Amino acid sequence: MEWWQPLLAGAGGLVVLWLLMLALLWRSRGLAAREALRLLPDVVRLVRRLAADGTLPRGLRVRLWLLLVYLLSPIDLVPDVVPVLGYADDVVVVAWTLRSVVRIAGDDALVRHWPGETAGLDVVRRLAGLTPGPAEPPRRG
Repeated sequence: MEWWQPLLAGAGGLVVLWLLMLALLWRSRGLAAREALRLLPDVVRLVRRLAADGTLPRGLRVRLWLLLVYLLSPIDLVPDVVPVLGYADDVVVVAWTLRSVVRIAGDDALVRHWPGETAGLDVVRRLAGLTPGPAEPPRRG
């Protein structure tokens, strides 16, 4: 066996696992790629507002700043030039991070910092593993 064969097998396994996770996210949340891309500016503002919220634990805020760096960085797990998968990996990373944030900060933090429409907040709640709720985001004047 050549030295590179186990590396190739491991990389192939990671790709298959990643594709499976993307498929599960899409299926379980009913999130369309177009819908996710349309929400991206609001999600970036949400993450920035949450990261700047001094009432949240420092470790949580650090995690959110790292997410912002990842989203704004040209270096991704799957490059954005790859059709569909390029942006889908960002959705998966955001969903994982938001799930961990919601477990600590709660749904109230999402509502308090959400900059967009209620329908967008419902999508973000689904991404974060919550059911859409009746709470309205505060209107910013």
